[in-house]
Amino acid sequence: MPAPTVLDTLATLIRINSVNPAYHGGVPEEEIARYIEGFFAERSIRTWRQEVFPRRPNVIAAIPGRDSSRRLVFEAHMDTAPVEGMTIPPLEPRREGGRMYGRGSCDTKAGLAAMMEALASVAREGKQPPCEIWLAAAADEEFSYRGVVKLREGLTAAGAVVSEPTEMRLITATKGCVRFKVHTHGKAAHSSKPHLGVNAVSAMARVILAIEKYCGSLGGRSHPLLGAATCNIGLISGGTQINVVPENCTIEIDRRLLPGETPAGVVDEIRALVAQVPGVEARVDDPMLQDLPLETRRDERIVASAGAVLADMRLNAEPAGVPYGSDASKLAAVGIPSIVAGPGSIDQAHAAVEYVDCDQVEMAAEFYRRVMMAFD
Repeated sequence: MPAPTVLDTLATLIRINSVNPAYHGGVPEEEIARYIEGFFAERSIRTWRQEVFPRRPNVIAAIPGRDSSRRLVFEAHMDTAPVEGMTIPPLEPRREGGRMYGRGSCDTKAGLAAMMEALASVAREGKQPPCEIWLAAAADEEFSYRGVVKLREGLTAAGAVVSEPTEMRLITATKGCVRFKVHTHGKAAHSSKPHLGVNAVSAMARVILAIEKYCGSLGGRSHPLLGAATCNIGLISGGTQINVVPENCTIEIDRRLLPGETPAGVVDEIRALVAQVPGVEARVDDPMLQDLPLETRRDERIVASAGAVLADMRLNAEPAGVPYGSDASKLAAVGIPSIVAGPGSIDQAHAAVEYVDCDQVEMAAEFYRRVMMAFD
């Protein structure tokens, strides 16, 4: 029987339901964690768990390096987006036309499978890498990234490679994000006598116009790899029924941050802006989600090592940026120089027809293996 390939490993990962439990049909990462542990146990590679939530662990596999004082971390998440709306069988991997289909095939079980095979290959070759290598399969990236927050507790490392669908580009910059609510307050009254009330929806309309003007000004804030900062009002709710002057209205804002911006600073900008809208009583909440931007210097060792490997593989080695976030920014926040690189396109992540190009999965396994052996 031929030895399993990275595509076989990917197919097995797709078959295991690991939809994040925050979504309908989701399950704890326990089953996929057990499979990963078994994969490495068969290859005599040491693993251990970090409990994030009950039955929702991170799984870490490690092999020693020549320099035991240094560590290189490879990280990919186990959980996936929900399967509602998919037009293909989500948990039945199908290989066709050079692609592998199924939920998580792109985001990010392809990268996880490639990292698993890379670590197994290094161990099988019997040559110690320059430093200790960790592979961390993380829980809960798709909802609140508690897995990487647990992983980074007390963690020291000389570098980290995080898998996300980057089409094998070397990503050194990602946008951050802050999400928060803005409320306007009025006074309820019967709609036959609206002059006795204060319409919170009308007040919010004036707030929205001010925020839209602010959003338009963000084009003046730009980053060479990330472009402009952005802002989007994604949700609005207000009022109780049609014949009542609405007493309250709420909008929810998603603001993408550039390096140098902070979630607190952005929320303060909106507070100052809203305070200047005449005749409006409003409140801006503290963030309900915040994530810092990532900007890793070109002269960091992990960037140089990964770039050299990509160039040797005749792939694009020029550092690039993406507008979405990843676990890399959380590792960078504790002083670990981090990059993002993996197979697949973000356009297929979370899609109704999710797939990954098989040749990129095989390339990723070779890329990760080479970086493990080249990082000195």
